[in-house]
Amino acid sequence: MLLVAVSGGIDSMCLAEKVRQNGEPFAIAHCNFGLRGADSDGDEAFVRDWAASYGITCHVKRFETSAYAAQEGISIEMAARRLRYHWFGELCREHGYDGVAVAHNANDNAETLILNLLRGTGVRGIIGMKADGFIPDPDFSDIPLLRPLLAMTREEIEAFAAENGLSWREDATNALNDYKRNKIRNLVFPVFREINPRFVEVLNRDMDRFAEEGVCPPTVGYADPSQSKLWAPPSYTAEGGHGFSDIHPLQQTEFTITEEPWDGTQAVKQPEGMLIMDADKAGEYIIGKWEPGDWIKPLGAPGRKKMQDWFTDHHIPADEKPFVPLLKSASDPHHVLAVIPYCIDNSVKVTSRTKKIYRVRTLVEE
Repeated sequence: MLLVAVSGGIDSMCLAEKVRQNGEPFAIAHCNFGLRGADSDGDEAFVRDWAASYGITCHVKRFETSAYAAQEGISIEMAARRLRYHWFGELCREHGYDGVAVAHNANDNAETLILNLLRGTGVRGIIGMKADGFIPDPDFSDIPLLRPLLAMTREEIEAFAAENGLSWREDATNALNDYKRNKIRNLVFPVFREINPRFVEVLNRDMDRFAEEGVCPPTVGYADPSQSKLWAPPSYTAEGGHGFSDIHPLQQTEFTITEEPWDGTQAVKQPEGMLIMDADKAGEYIIGKWEPGDWIKPLGAPGRKKMQDWFTDHHIPADEKPFVPLLKSASDPHHVLAVIPYCIDNSVKVTSRTKKIYRVRTLVEE
């Protein structure tokens, strides 16, 4: 039995209707992130009503998304992503669902490709999302994650909705250009469409071809990070910026660390896929693995926390802890300044007095 993630938007309603028409039993999961007030509650009520009209089990959970993002020192988008996938995994475990279906489509995939290219990416970033994979959460990495609409364009989804008389909820924030993905969708893609009306299909075919031709090497894990050249040399200084790559046992994660000037006028919040910290406060740093005695004071969280407790709170199994790269203070190697790509320490947060920063940029978006 499949668990289908339904937000109430046109994409997820199209997915739910397609699965319903297929005739196989399924359940629905709806996340209320509490970010749009009455509109969020309206989305929840809409999904509940649709599910009830067909006698479909509907799981709903409300999240304190903003508080979680502040606690972890991450963006709202990343916080929502972590929260929903972890909850989907919990539902599958509790109720015995065979996997999770989400409504990513061809346009989403094209947006992801452009985001990766603009951010800077390795080979994994140019093949886009996969139609089938696994939940991106270390606790539930064996649970299938399916994207049945990945080959459908937004125009095809709109046509299906019209043909089947579907109703859906509109998210007004999609029209705002506050986020990078929205800017690409609302400002860049219309220009692409003028150049080539079928650019979405072209980009998706390119990504498929890159994957088929073996551009992306297989993921490799190391039982002992000390045996991998990716963990050497043991220390880095801040001068000039440095690149560093790690191969995680579950997925390949590539990131770079660069030093940049900061004029104090730019947004301070941690963007998705990126960590920003005050370079002068951080000073020289070491890239290493977890050791007993390591500690961090996560941005936005009260008090000091042992890294062992931080790993437990974030559901990272003991055998995976050595694979999580830590940026530590060279003067106090037990003081963790950043858990890549999750959060930074409160002591290196960017303020109006910051003159230069370290930017830790994750290069792969799944």
